[in-house]
Amino acid sequence: MKIKPFAGVRPPKELAADVASRPYDVLNSAEAKMEAGEKSLLHIIKPEIDFDPIADEHSQPVYDKAVENFKLWQQRGWLVQDPKEMYYIYAQTMDGRTQYGLVAAANVDDYMNGAIKKHELTRKDKEDDRMIHVRIQDANIEPVFFAYPDVAEMNEIVENIVKNNAPEYDFVADDGFGHTFWAIHDDAINARITEIFANIPALYVADGHHRTAAAARVGAEKRDNNPNHTGAEEYNYFLAVIFPESQLKIIDYNRVVKDLNGLTPDEFLDKLSESFDVVDMGTDVYKPNALHNFGMYLNGKWYSLTARAGTYDDNDPIGVLDVTVLSNLVFDQILDLGDLRTSKRIDFVGGIRGLGELQKRVDSGEMAAAFALYPVTMRQIINIADSGNIMPPKTTWFEPKLRSGLVIHKLS
Repeated sequence: MKIKPFAGVRPPKELAADVASRPYDVLNSAEAKMEAGEKSLLHIIKPEIDFDPIADEHSQPVYDKAVENFKLWQQRGWLVQDPKEMYYIYAQTMDGRTQYGLVAAANVDDYMNGAIKKHELTRKDKEDDRMIHVRIQDANIEPVFFAYPDVAEMNEIVENIVKNNAPEYDFVADDGFGHTFWAIHDDAINARITEIFANIPALYVADGHHRTAAAARVGAEKRDNNPNHTGAEEYNYFLAVIFPESQLKIIDYNRVVKDLNGLTPDEFLDKLSESFDVVDMGTDVYKPNALHNFGMYLNGKWYSLTARAGTYDDNDPIGVLDVTVLSNLVFDQILDLGDLRTSKRIDFVGGIRGLGELQKRVDSGEMAAAFALYPVTMRQIINIADSGNIMPPKTTWFEPKLRSGLVIHKLS
């Protein structure tokens, strides 16, 4: 893999917590307007909040405001460019568990030739929207989230940096997640990191497929428009935080359905019993405890559903996934939901909201049933990406999300 250090644009130490924000896609415009303090990066990544009433996020005045705000934050000293290229370490702490990522500039060609591997399909309209933001700012304002197979030497380098250097930033955000950030000033260490990654055969997109595709497309666009292109230009790279596989934890991504396809609850349970061992667990929330075991909330009760042997294929990187098992045995065969990417009869609920959210949506009458899934593993994602397959929709939920605004990568 080809990665490089870069001269990041980032807030002074005392302003980091004020500038850093949640990513653009986890807040709607109204939520962002309420959450954004004076210095928040939300004014740059969701500038529609600076209009009253909130403006159309795809309108030209909003794009112009994004550029204006990015320049203003730099003029005011709220974002300052480092004097030299370096790598950074970004640690996130959630529920007492910390993961350490390398902040680097990843290579556009590595994405274009498939060495940076994806596991989800992207939509061109969403890519195009993200491209506009990268293009108008001439910068990657928000990072993408990659994983790589553990390398012992790299883990040792990170451990030594963390142990022997004071962090640039260290704060707990309003959501309770900790964010700690180090700059690697030692040129020899930076050079060694580049060498280590040159021997890593692949990186894996964990979160941010649309941002990755958009960043790579802008880099390719700039290359095509530059008759003097050499390959060394900064636009050949984009902002990524790269975590060792072993440190990442994926949480469950659950489903709720609006109807039972004309079946009564008892008829639905009878249908399920043809492919699952169904156990009534009463009114206490039931969390799946293993692969191919599901929790279901229906008609005021929780059930354990365990798919019977022969109903799934553990030798198939897609067939082994519980989202595939549930889709095949329930959503296709019983509920006839059609394409889950477009069906209006199903919704997806990130596990960060807890299983109580599933129960709430069924008890309210909005949904007819809810299904809790055992989370996929990073190893399953790597197996799928390596085999050239694509995950079913809404399979992975990574938490905590990367904080935006801790560092920005300029393209020129």
